[in-house]
Amino acid sequence: MAQKLALQWSPEQISGWLKREFATDQDMQISHEAIYRSLFVQRRGVLKKELTAHLRTRRQMRLPKSHNARSGQGRILDMVSIRDRPAEAEDRAVPGHWEGDLLAGANDTHIATLIERHSRFTMLVKLPRKDTATVVAALAKHVRKLPEELRRSLTWDQGKEMHAHKRFTVATNVQVYFCDPRSPWQRGSNENTNGLVRQYLPRGTDLARISQAHLNAIALRLNQRPRKTLGFETPADKLRAVLH
Repeated sequence: MAQKLALQWSPEQISGWLKREFATDQDMQISHEAIYRSLFVQRRGVLKKELTAHLRTRRQMRLPKSHNARSGQGRILDMVSIRDRPAEAEDRAVPGHWEGDLLAGANDTHIATLIERHSRFTMLVKLPRKDTATVVAALAKHVRKLPEELRRSLTWDQGKEMHAHKRFTVATNVQVYFCDPRSPWQRGSNENTNGLVRQYLPRGTDLARISQAHLNAIALRLNQRPRKTLGFETPADKLRAVLH
């Protein structure tokens, strides 16, 4: 249990994983409430520091993007609405449909987050700048590394960083679909995962100081963490099962 806590697994994830791994052995199962209780020091009534340091901080709501940041940027040419996205992307039946967003840090620094809708597999992309040419080139570089069956669509908000979306589609053969303005729930998996990424890259982090190797390590942690929405499978296992 301590080992999983050290990997930032929540008590609920640990409990769900144990039920999957030891389905026929009740002695190897424990509820998440019991895990929390086991962390309390009875005499002092506080959580053990060496273990609870790894528990997640209380999740915060993401601040809405400033209206001014989205105003005056001009309409994105040839924008295809999320309403025209294939049904297979909507119901998550087929892998290869992604949601993307920019995550902001201190000093106007950013990274890109990419989440695969079927498996919740995560990729984090370092960005030296947030202009559309830089963002599209960085995204295309990462997406081109994927097998073709994982390159079907990308859903993004109407940020100016995707003005050059047609260039991205030409480079990757991945169609971009755009959400309605101020509708983050249309990229629900991305919003949820951005919250998990903040555990490793809190607000105020200068993201220019974070290497791509460090981002890859964070993504690996997330992809090897069981998810309740996946029946406590990990995104990596979910994607591996589809590909093989």
